[in-house]
Amino acid sequence: MGIDIIGIFMFVLGAIVGSFLNVCIVRMPQEKSIVMPRSHCVHCKKTIAWHDNIPLISYFVLRGRCRSCGAKISPRYFLVELITALVFFGFYRYYGLTAVLWPYLVMVSGFIVATFVDFEHRIIPDEISIGGTIAGLVFSLFIPQLHHVAISGRPFILNHLHSFGLSFLGMLVSGGSIYLMGVLGDFLFKKESMGGGDVKLMAMVGAFMGWKMGILAFFIAPFFGAIYGIIEKIRTKDTAIAYGPFLVLGALICLFWGDAIIGWIMRGYGLY
Repeated sequence: MGIDIIGIFMFVLGAIVGSFLNVCIVRMPQEKSIVMPRSHCVHCKKTIAWHDNIPLISYFVLRGRCRSCGAKISPRYFLVELITALVFFGFYRYYGLTAVLWPYLVMVSGFIVATFVDFEHRIIPDEISIGGTIAGLVFSLFIPQLHHVAISGRPFILNHLHSFGLSFLGMLVSGGSIYLMGVLGDFLFKKESMGGGDVKLMAMVGAFMGWKMGILAFFIAPFFGAIYGIIEKIRTKDTAIAYGPFLVLGALICLFWGDAIIGWIMRGYGLY
């Protein structure tokens, strides 16, 4: 069994992308540029040298501390790089070098940023949700396979327009469903029950995955969110939770097992 050179490349690429996602996670909630200035220690503000900014490796070489001031580096930096590297490798192994691989990697990279930012700040940056929605629409226009549209059998442009239409419908239905649920929750509980960031995040899910998977993710997310909410209620007495990460979890479940889940539901009701 030979060495999977492409798999190693994807793992390394994922770690590099993860390093960039760390910048997004830190700076986007503060509305700072993700390009300038260069990476620096959040404590002493000194610019980090390139050899101290090698994904995954530098954290161990520096023993989790800044070389200049000795302040502790959050393990989140290493965790995000590792998660992203494993995602890139795992998605490559699952999808191969197919047309849908790259859009899904873009989508999940956005999910990673949204998850970490939402857990810490209870917000989802528009750059991720709105930018991700636009990316989903654009990818869908050029890659019909995202929505299982055949690329033969009719004029080329119709396949692409069909895929774009499914993406646009997914955006509207997925975002609209959680928006309406939020309106209902606001009416029943007399307070904001669903943040605007969650609505835009679901629009992103629908743009990439279509309305069926968007709706299914919408119904799956509360099962995990409720468990976490109960734990947090007991631990902190706070009833508000970051809901975006559970929408992300629901979307990922649907990405891999959505068709099987829908088939199981339909067979249960005798619809197939």
